Amino acid sequence: MRSTFKVLFYLKRDKQKINGMIPLFCRITVDGQEVRFGMKCDVNPKYWDMKTGKAIGRTAEASKVNTLVDNTKAAIYKVYREMQERERYVTAEKIKNVFLGIEQKHQTLLELFDSHNKERKELIGINVTKGTYDIYRVARQRLSEFIMFKYNLNDIPVKEVNRQFIGDFETYLLTQHEYSKNYIVGLLKKFRHIIELALNREWIYRNPFKGFKLQSQKADRGYLTQTEIETLMDAKFEELRMEQARDIFVFCAFTGLAFIDVKHLTENNIQYSVDGKMWIKGKRRKTDTEYNIPLLNTPKTIIMDFHVHLPALIFRSWLSHKSARFYYSSM
Repeated sequence: MRSTFKVLFYLKRDKQKINGMIPLFCRITVDGQEVRFGMKCDVNPKYWDMKTGKAIGRTAEASKVNTLVDNTKAAIYKVYREMQERERYVTAEKIKNVFLGIEQKHQTLLELFDSHNKERKELIGINVTKGTYDIYRVARQRLSEFIMFKYNLNDIPVKEVNRQFIGDFETYLLTQHEYSKNYIVGLLKKFRHIIELALNREWIYRNPFKGFKLQSQKADRGYLTQTEIETLMDAKFEELRMEQARDIFVFCAFTGLAFIDVKHLTENNIQYSVDGKMWIKGKRRKTDTEYNIPLLNTPKTIIMDFHVHLPALIFRSWLSHKSARFYYSSM
């Protein structure tokens, strides 16, 4: 892969010393990303040409500085050419580290993902839902498959993730898996969170997701008409558990609560206002926002029916039943 590459020498004027001399620095730029390092050499600013990046004059000092500049530039270019031949990714940081002889420990993408997912798994039921953990797990698996598919590698350093990598990964998800656009956006958002972790840990200094648009499609979820709801409410089922599942669905429809919120309802959530009317009060599990919902006659009847059979908890006991959860999730 071709890349833009430049080496520049300059004086770091904010580090001027008492004797007037200024440290000489080198800047390496690859594809717009820069790294800098000091040359351990001081230069008199009067004898420095900013345009050429060299010392001017025929003094021994100028000759020494220019020899250092030329040798350094030649060595860096050599590192760059060799790296292009043997590696898929060339970065300014890698060139600098090779030139300076720094043994760099690469923080890899999938290792970071694994560490994150392990922490999330331990928090399931505390402040992480299993559904959230599962999508992180899928995102990690699809990334692993993509890296092998595209680069024939088991992992890559986090620093080598760029806009091209993200775009190629999105294309891979679109073409190799039968996922909806919105599900792919969800996977990419989890991937973006991992990159933000790398930023926070200062493993990388620029976010490759910056400017990368994650646009969900507006989903048409459909809706039930009044007639359809009434038909469902009047339907007779042979099995009690089917009627109970129907009642939970209707309860959600009349209160606007999500299934997970209904699952965790207890008698403490049912309160009376000063005028004697019943309300459901609590916090939504997904957003942690409070809700206050007046209890209409239909959901009130459902609560009373369940209350007779389940005096300790209104719904929780029944909803913990495996077959009922399976039925509702398939509706």
